[in-house]
Amino acid sequence: MMTSGFSFYKPCQQLRDYIRYYWIFESNRPIETYTFPIGCPQIIFHKKSALYIPELSTKQDKLTISGQVNFSSHISATDNIEMIVAVFHPYAMSTFLNVPTSLFYNREVSGYGLENKELNCLAARVLDCEDNNFCIYLIEQWLLSQLRINSTSRREQDIDRIMTVIRQMYSNPNIRISELASIACLSKKQFERVFLAMVGMNPKEYARIVRFQQSLKLMQNQPESISLAQISYQCGYSDQSHFIREFRTLSGYTPLSLKEICEPYSDLFTTPL
Repeated sequence: MMTSGFSFYKPCQQLRDYIRYYWIFESNRPIETYTFPIGCPQIIFHKKSALYIPELSTKQDKLTISGQVNFSSHISATDNIEMIVAVFHPYAMSTFLNVPTSLFYNREVSGYGLENKELNCLAARVLDCEDNNFCIYLIEQWLLSQLRINSTSRREQDIDRIMTVIRQMYSNPNIRISELASIACLSKKQFERVFLAMVGMNPKEYARIVRFQQSLKLMQNQPESISLAQISYQCGYSDQSHFIREFRTLSGYTPLSLKEICEPYSDLFTTPL
């Protein structure tokens, strides 16, 4: 996780159940970095050079919807960068775009392709604005307007259900799907359908991301004092071999080899504010 060049912003009180935070990154030189599945979808505004994701053979658009992913990425940009990002809670983005988050699974989608006039208008204002603090204000005003337009009792009920379920998964990512469905007061089939639409991947796969991010948190906060066996146990892996195998699948490295290229950092379980 790069730290220099970043500025972080808290959402207003009305949006804190939906938005984790906003961040702005600026750099006057090309970059290459490595990212992992973080468990949260994002809306990205690029004022200058956009990011290239070789794993998808895709360059992000000036307005990009970045969905849930289950793979690591070697992202890069060849020129100056100035980007503004809204990071949503896992279940929240569909409320504002009014389409299922599952449409963006393992994809970097141009926001212009959604043919959302209000979103396109926001992008035009953000990309033309020189004051990035005011850009955050513009984004928040758009989010609040979409919340008023798209909010229904059914949608709010589903938000509450999946928010509660996600918190349970953070505490125990091995919790059974049937138990999560019961917590959500839905049948197993209904729960899986609602979860997929709102979070962007099925509950079992999302639990893998949660376990992975939990392991990064332990490696980040206890770099010398915790063993792989302890991480395996605390994060709910069946054994150390299972942990190493899953870690390599999601990061491209073993836990020990990752430390040789970067400091472990959990985006999902760290709020940089």
